[in-house]
Amino acid sequence: MNLIHKIETWGDNHQAKWFAILRLFLGLIIFFKGIVFIQNTDAINAMIANSAVSLYAVFLAHYVALAHLMGGFLIIIGLLTRVAVLFQLPILIGAIIFVNAQKGFFSLHSELSLSVLVLCLLLFFLIFGSGKYSADEFMRTHEHT
Repeated sequence: MNLIHKIETWGDNHQAKWFAILRLFLGLIIFFKGIVFIQNTDAINAMIANSAVSLYAVFLAHYVALAHLMGGFLIIIGLLTRVAVLFQLPILIGAIIFVNAQKGFFSLHSELSLSVLVLCLLLFFLIFGSGKYSADEFMRTHEHT
């Protein structure tokens, strides 16, 4: 049994009900951030253009919006949660390093604290998985029926 499988098994067996609520809120935050990015594409293009990765601004803007929408939805329902988290991690790490860190942690319009919190929650669900109250668990328990 490899290390990843051991971590998944341990995480699946050690979950409380409030994990599902926490996962739901995390998914909602990410999903609504994707909606904000779609509604305000000029802002995300400007934010990326002013960062260190401005060469890929158009691609990154589309990737961020689509990954937030789809990933947020998948995290909300608990389907392929670890995969959805893996697609979110580069976005949050990039947001912390290239976008929010320039503004500072205590700046008036900084989202650095939210980005760090979301990153920590993503890492948490990468380890613990989607939990007992999720589409993944439903499919796992009903796969032989």
